[in-house]
Amino acid sequence: MGSTIIVIPDGLDRGVPEMKKLDISCQPIISFVRSNRQDMRKVIHSIKVGIALVLVSLLYLLDPLYKQVGENAMWAIMTVVVVFEFFAGATLSKGLNRGFGTVVGGGLGCLAAAFAQALDGVGKAIIVGIAVFIFGAGATYTRQVPTIKKKYDYGAIIFILTFNLVVVSGLRVEQVMQLACQHLSTVLMGFAICIFISLLVFPIWASDELHHSLVSRFDDLATSLEGFSEEYFENTIKKEKKFGGNFSRNCKSVLHSKTKDELLVNFARWEPWHGKFSFSYPSGKYLKIGEHLRDLAATILSLKGCLRSPTQSSEDVRQLVKEPCEAIVVSLVWTLRELGESIRKMIKCPSEEMIVPKLKSVRLELSLIMTPSKLVGTNLENTNGLGLASFIYS
Repeated sequence: MGSTIIVIPDGLDRGVPEMKKLDISCQPIISFVRSNRQDMRKVIHSIKVGIALVLVSLLYLLDPLYKQVGENAMWAIMTVVVVFEFFAGATLSKGLNRGFGTVVGGGLGCLAAAFAQALDGVGKAIIVGIAVFIFGAGATYTRQVPTIKKKYDYGAIIFILTFNLVVVSGLRVEQVMQLACQHLSTVLMGFAICIFISLLVFPIWASDELHHSLVSRFDDLATSLEGFSEEYFENTIKKEKKFGGNFSRNCKSVLHSKTKDELLVNFARWEPWHGKFSFSYPSGKYLKIGEHLRDLAATILSLKGCLRSPTQSSEDVRQLVKEPCEAIVVSLVWTLRELGESIRKMIKCPSEEMIVPKLKSVRLELSLIMTPSKLVGTNLENTNGLGLASFIYS
């Protein structure tokens, strides 16, 4: 019997390995970018700040620009350093606060300096001292008002700084209005550079960070519930070795998220239109959902006492409630992940009509098992082992 030899061209033989080699070489880069998203954003922010500093330094480096602004160029550099923040909303907030504080402080400082220059001798110094005391004390008092401190604290600081610089300089400088205008113009130059780079070059939105942070908490709580269920229903020997539960780590991170949420919401309110929400960003709803998630995290974390209790339930009691408890934990975990996924995609939860009936049916099954007739002979009054069942039933 003869054999047939099929000749494969050299081009096809070498083409496939080359494509595989190219694919293999790009895969680590793609996976690295996806797994280190936060680090990449930090690198991008650092590069943006460097670019902004180079641009604002041109006021010193280029002679035509330096002749126009002179030594006041340092105020533009200072503005970039103190105003440029990680999130675009934070940059816009600090920039507008700085501009408002500079305009108001400079304007009032010019008026006070002009009034003082109309006097002679000691009267000039007295007027300046009184003006500095009144406006400085008044602005410092307003900084302690919670609503002003939360949104406009930086603007109040800049107001105090600018007012004192202008009014005190007015004692020695005749053209105080020109000094204030030069100061304001260089601040606006620095602010314009910050806004241009922050909003137009790979912007980092606080609203997006708030969105992704909230979504991740749903999965953290789901993982915590699974961890508690696994630890509680495993046998006593294994549980004594672990004793404490690793599930509490995720719950604590959710509990400590309030300050971060409020900060991100404050920044998000300053951000311009972008994304699906346009100008009606539901920041209040994000805060409300965050409060509910923290309440759930506190409840889950309180179950840690069941693991640390010196009096544990018998294996019979634990096996009695194991199946319905695990069923409702699975339902809760599924519900949390479904809600988190719908928020992530910004769509209505497709399983909304299934969630509540499913939880009610499993809860009813658990309540039937917890009747006294089912628990006769389990010595329940001396045990502390139905913590999970009581949590779900309540």
